[in-house]
Amino acid sequence: MKPVTYVALGDSLTQGVGDPVDGAWRGWAALLAAGLGTPQRPVEFHNLAASGAQTCDVHGHQMPRALTLRPDIVSVVVGVNDTLRCTFDIGAVAGRLDEVYGAVTADGAVLLTACMPDPGAMLGLPGALGRPLARRQRAVNAVVHALSERYGAVHLHAAGEEWIADRALWSADRLHPGERGHRVFAARCHALLAAEGLASGAGPGLDPERPPPTHAASLLWLATAGTGWVARRCTDLLPQLLSLAAEEVRHRVRGTSGGLDVRAAHAATAALAGLAGVERRVEAA
Repeated sequence: MKPVTYVALGDSLTQGVGDPVDGAWRGWAALLAAGLGTPQRPVEFHNLAASGAQTCDVHGHQMPRALTLRPDIVSVVVGVNDTLRCTFDIGAVAGRLDEVYGAVTADGAVLLTACMPDPGAMLGLPGALGRPLARRQRAVNAVVHALSERYGAVHLHAAGEEWIADRALWSADRLHPGERGHRVFAARCHALLAAEGLASGAGPGLDPERPPPTHAASLLWLATAGTGWVARRCTDLLPQLLSLAAEEVRHRVRGTSGGLDVRAAHAATAALAGLAGVERRVEAA
């Protein structure tokens, strides 16, 4: 019997950052893969995700490789890194995801998607800095919701408050899940696929195999690798984010902050309206 071929596309979340095993990253996609098949029909797993990937990377590099593997299941979880770039364009994000989802499902592969919490909330940024990022992530999530519905994807809603509030799910960098978070993410994806008859094996357990990093280890990571991660992104985003924060403050003083939310929602609606065949109504993210 032909193995179940599962291909994972995306960024560092899908790569497995935050869940180290034997000197490498494991992550939710690998945990999920272990529960998709049976001894009679094993799983062939390919993780093409890469740290820092944006929708352009998934569209231009990961998707073409995935299609050559003739997958049965493809997960596409990407978009957070787009919101952290000064080049963010929700119209471009929507166009790329539309093409990726369409190409993946054209030959009958099952598409698995997820929406994510906004990075500003995860990092605990103050309001004037965090709200612009929140609007961007809401726009991305709205696009993912609408396109997931269009292409019949199995979709995990992972943008809810419970994902942000439970700090035990997250690693020291506050943006990537720790082992427990990866397990929870994988288990919820498995449950959704199993409900559709698409996962035959047992779902991953929720209890971590290893103790969480100590407070000292977390501080060490933040002072070394974490500092470098923030510096690389701030070089690109910070000047624009400061400008967005200044605009945020001006609107709050004038009492017109709601207009920024409306403008962002209209941009997402316009991005979807520009895609042939997509409903012109954006579902609430």
